[in-house]
Amino acid sequence: MFDHVTIRVSDRAASESFYDTVLGVLGIAKSTGDFAEWGDFSIAPATADSPPTQRLHIGFVAASQDDVDEFWRVGVDAGYVDDGPPGPRPEYDPDYYGAFLLDPDGNSAEAVHHGDGRERDSIDHVWMRVPDLEASRRFYDLVAPFGGFSAGSGDAGRVSFRGTRGSFTIVPGPATPSIRTNRVVYVDGLPGPAMT
Repeated sequence: MFDHVTIRVSDRAASESFYDTVLGVLGIAKSTGDFAEWGDFSIAPATADSPPTQRLHIGFVAASQDDVDEFWRVGVDAGYVDDGPPGPRPEYDPDYYGAFLLDPDGNSAEAVHHGDGRERDSIDHVWMRVPDLEASRRFYDLVAPFGGFSAGSGDAGRVSFRGTRGSFTIVPGPATPSIRTNRVVYVDGLPGPAMT
């Protein structure tokens, strides 16, 4: 569902090591070039115009609950910060099983397994913070269908947009800076020009 998601990082080597460690467990292979890429996810160095991405949550697909457990275990064993141990998360879905770690810039990376058997790409979901939830909801209600997502549905102070192979959610708070997803650029939580 996501063509790609790119985040900016303050230390490419540190972030590359983190994502190599945890995404390799999930079978998401890396390719390198100007960006380090794992499937439809990539990292790029922060610049003066594009600061490090922060306050982002990204969920990566795990083939099994054992893979979720291993994602978390290898991350913790490598010294990365636990952001939630493996276990069921029925508040998200009855068959949801996930584990969470913090990347070197403090973003929440999750391995998630759904027992429903739906086919998914390597990114299951993205959560980003926006300063004005209702204004952002109106914007995404307009553009989400062009990316294969439904109009937003609100629940507990957040708005989610669902597609057949993933979802993205916006939550109120200090904006998530420097994230690129699908074909729209987000800087400080506000949509920018279409990427070329």
